[in-house]
Amino acid sequence: MKKIILLIAFSVFVVGCKPKQQVTSTKVDNKSERVIKGDWTITSVTYPGSEVIKVKVFELADSKCFVGSTWRFISNNNAGSMALSAAGCNSYSSDISWYINKDGKFVLKFLDEELKAKKVKQGYILTVANQTETSFQLLDGIDVGKKRVNLVYQFEKK
Repeated sequence: MKKIILLIAFSVFVVGCKPKQQVTSTKVDNKSERVIKGDWTITSVTYPGSEVIKVKVFELADSKCFVGSTWRFISNNNAGSMALSAAGCNSYSSDISWYINKDGKFVLKFLDEELKAKKVKQGYILTVANQTETSFQLLDGIDVGKKRVNLVYQFEKK
């Protein structure tokens, strides 16, 4: 009987101490979004080990294929587009939906021609860093060699 009571008490303790996980905030950071408004190019994609390890990003292409890609961000409706055209890589373009929340998280969805953004259930959450009027970085946490590192997309204004 004591074992059952102890097991129940332990179960309550474990469940009670589990940290709450929050969904990414949807409260928009309008100021950060206005700075990103416009046409941009990714000038570099870096991460520790990038010289020898290939990483497929956004389930689309190798990270190096994103160098030279063009991105358009429209801040008043959180829409935009992107296009890959690097030599030796498959060309790809897509409309996107995006926003920056108050926590500095950049939420990105690639849109299918037939679906509106609210119908797309999967997307990517990155962190905005080093934002200026002419450049910014998006950081994407990836696993490289059993270690969590940041993949850094460097954007420059066109």
